[in-house]
Amino acid sequence: MLTRPRIEGLGLALLIAVVDRVVKAVMVGPLALRERGLIELLPFFDLRYAENYGVSFGMFTADTMEMRWGLIGMTALIACGVLVWMLRETQRGDILGLGLVLGGAIGNIYDRLTFGYVIDYADFNLGEWRPFQIFNLADVAITFGVLILLARSFKSREKPDETGDDTATENA
Repeated sequence: MLTRPRIEGLGLALLIAVVDRVVKAVMVGPLALRERGLIELLPFFDLRYAENYGVSFGMFTADTMEMRWGLIGMTALIACGVLVWMLRETQRGDILGLGLVLGGAIGNIYDRLTFGYVIDYADFNLGEWRPFQIFNLADVAITFGVLILLARSFKSREKPDETGDDTATENA
């Protein structure tokens, strides 16, 4: 059943996917980041064009067409799992976290289907030191969605009874 929070979660996923697509189009279109390679903005943040053929930190790089389709299939399967989880979830905060993850996944899957790689452009750096790999808005949405889910799962854990008697909660 599509409740209001689930509709909001699906809307958030769609919004993230669309905004991610628009930002990437601006990066390779009007800003010509692919051709320029680098646009220095701040001492600690640049726009730097990168093509990511793998997943986080370049792991599972898809060197062949078969590997590319395998990676697309794997990420699409995970996105479907997130969608099912979202449609079964009842807590609004969890649904919105799942919406962020789903929207980011859709944005990156679109890139893989269209280009064969994910377009990355955000580069936080302190000189030569980069605390993060070059990333994009979809990656940020996925990261924040996972952090929300983790924080909510830690927050919702039941605390054991102060007397040390766990049977009180088991029998309740």
